Amino acid sequence: MKPTRSMKLLAVALAAGLYAHLPLAGADALVKVDGSSTVYPITEAVAEEFQKAKKGAVKVTVGISGSGGGFKKFCRGETDISDASRPILEKEMKACAEAGIKYVELPVAFDALTVVINPKNTWVKELKVEELKKMWEPGAQGKIMTWNQVNPAWPNAPLKLFGPGADSGTFDYFTDAINGKEKASRGDFTASEDDNVLVQGVSRDVNALGYFGMAYYAENKDKLKAAAIVNKGSSKAVLPSLETVMAGTYQPLARPIFIYVSEKAMQRAEVREFVEFYLKNAPKLVKEVGYVPLSQAHYSQALKNFTSKKLGTGFGGTPEVGVKVEDLLAREAKL
Repeated sequence: MKPTRSMKLLAVALAAGLYAHLPLAGADALVKVDGSSTVYPITEAVAEEFQKAKKGAVKVTVGISGSGGGFKKFCRGETDISDASRPILEKEMKACAEAGIKYVELPVAFDALTVVINPKNTWVKELKVEELKKMWEPGAQGKIMTWNQVNPAWPNAPLKLFGPGADSGTFDYFTDAINGKEKASRGDFTASEDDNVLVQGVSRDVNALGYFGMAYYAENKDKLKAAAIVNKGSSKAVLPSLETVMAGTYQPLARPIFIYVSEKAMQRAEVREFVEFYLKNAPKLVKEVGYVPLSQAHYSQALKNFTSKKLGTGFGGTPEVGVKVEDLLAREAKL
């Protein structure tokens, strides 16, 4: 099997973690990033290009601890930048404040959180939000075990579910958007912080269903099928795409994704250069890895916020579902 970009990037991440204790060879400076597996493909693509541009003078390590795990490290001062597939939460804001960690919040892309099924699944033409809730809500545990229990028109076949682990921002967002409360989910499903494990699980079982960021679907279209989503109060089934995310019609599973940069780390030239490189090259690289780039005006605003050190978050520490591109642009401009 030919290795995919994500597989290659994951190998790089694992190697970075394995050899993190060793002295850097040929690198004068180090930028440490950790956090969301969803944001990882973007940050790693940027890191690759940045390190090439710096000709080995700067080393960038990118880990995958999930959004929650990344914020734990970030708020302990262990990392310079935190990848996050959701905004920072109140408890994380408090932990950072107690440790004296201040930060700049920078949206870097929009993601269409994608629900996937096996290509041999012939019965699912679309999925209503209500059907997803019936599959995934806490009360479904041990009870909703077959497809026909969700929809009588579907077969009496085992329902095999795959999803991110509890430290994942994708898990947080999905449970909030579908079940109405963050982290409210049945527990009897195959969970992993590595989205490639979820890809493999769904691709190998005709009765499987899973969810993760659009980039992992985009590079595995040959072995997965995206399900069109029907939002509450709508009759129209919408597939995830650049166009539907930008138009605001792919709801409620479209979301902004972020990097958070430590104010202390910003004092180092290599961190400033990396973030500026990130924002200037994001439009191309975001699209390349399968996500939805923001507008040029938005990246310009983010760069302005960064260079002027606009500290804090535009979200107030509480989960939000359905934030549109133009709303996010306006909100970040007011920081």
